[in-house]
Amino acid sequence: MKYKELREIVKYLEQFRHLNDIARVDDNVLRAVFDKEEIFFDLNRSKNLIYMRDDFVKTRFYNAPFDKMLAKKCKKSLIERIELDENDKIVRIHCRKKGSYKEESAILQLEFTGRHANAIMLDEKGNVLEALHHDFHRDIKPGRPLFPLTPPNKLDRSELHIENIKNYLLGMYKEDLAKRLQIAKTSKLLQLQKQKEKLQQLLQNLDQESTLLHEANEEEKKGQIVLANLHTIKPYQRVYEGADFEGNAIRFELPQEAKSAAMMSDLFFKRAKKLRQKAQNIHIQRENIQEKLDFLEKKANLVRNAKKVEDIELLFSKSAKKESKKDKNYERFNIAGYDVYIGKNRKGNIELLKKAKASDVWLHLKDMPSAHVIISTNKQNIPMEVLEQAAKLCASFSAKHPGSYNVDYTQRRNVKPKEGANVEYVKYKTIRVTIE
Repeated sequence: MKYKELREIVKYLEQFRHLNDIARVDDNVLRAVFDKEEIFFDLNRSKNLIYMRDDFVKTRFYNAPFDKMLAKKCKKSLIERIELDENDKIVRIHCRKKGSYKEESAILQLEFTGRHANAIMLDEKGNVLEALHHDFHRDIKPGRPLFPLTPPNKLDRSELHIENIKNYLLGMYKEDLAKRLQIAKTSKLLQLQKQKEKLQQLLQNLDQESTLLHEANEEEKKGQIVLANLHTIKPYQRVYEGADFEGNAIRFELPQEAKSAAMMSDLFFKRAKKLRQKAQNIHIQRENIQEKLDFLEKKANLVRNAKKVEDIELLFSKSAKKESKKDKNYERFNIAGYDVYIGKNRKGNIELLKKAKASDVWLHLKDMPSAHVIISTNKQNIPMEVLEQAAKLCASFSAKHPGSYNVDYTQRRNVKPKEGANVEYVKYKTIRVTIE
């Protein structure tokens, strides 16, 4: 941000007397509620912004030492004053909060200094209480005085008249959102396309049922020929040469691991049985892969239709722990600190039913085929906004068309599996959600 912009924004903020709420809502973004006005401070290295938005939904919670100190010293505090440093793009919010025994003052220093941007909590003497970042270009340690920044050589101190500060801050958000949204969409769609290509290759490499059945018949034929010629085949023999049952000449290798002709015959029959079983089950593998491809395509559609960067970040949650390689039939998301699992196919739905604990919350489209969704509760009450977002994910990954849908939810203990992923459930509630 330019210095002249900060100057006008600080003038606007000076009218407020209460800091009702303040918390980190993204890795480097603070949301503050001045009286009833929401202001966002973006301290990312690539850009520094102050903006307003009317579409905020909280999806992340932070509990690092900085976040605890921020809440302790600034949340529900009185604002003594807000000032802009005369020589740098630094905003200081002086807070006063009444504790159990005495009033305490603190300073939230917001440094809009490009790649060295930071948020630092200071006591009234200027000593560091906590900081968003400690590993930057200067020593920032709790209990020590804050080492000042070297002022920039130039600051844009020219006059700037902002007729409507709210519209100006909303416009900054919309302009930044459009850029970030396009970058996020391009990046994530490319990532999904690579995943789809791998699955498509697996699908193409699957054996055909007819090929497997032909191979099974050939193995069985060899076993029958060996069985009919047990008396002539030697235990050490490696190749059989003779005639088949139609009198045609035939030559094939014998199993080297077999210690007798009878064992050779048994091995051929076992191979034939295994190939037939594979032929019978190959359609299940094909369906599982196709369902995973369908899941990825639905995920790609959600990315294409996303209106906010947070909607995309939710689909690619970094805070969710990585599942092991065998857990590829369901996907894990993280909504406001709660792990949410969605089945990619029938196998994934079954795995989730087995994985879920009795107190976890299960979601499913009402009276329609649907992905199973599990919210891991850790025996805690789930906030309604988390339920609503999980229900929307359930509908988005299950419904074939945009529209409004009913999503049933209940505790896993109230869900009785029947055959496969089919279930019966009781004591449920319903949420109405809309997908675009």
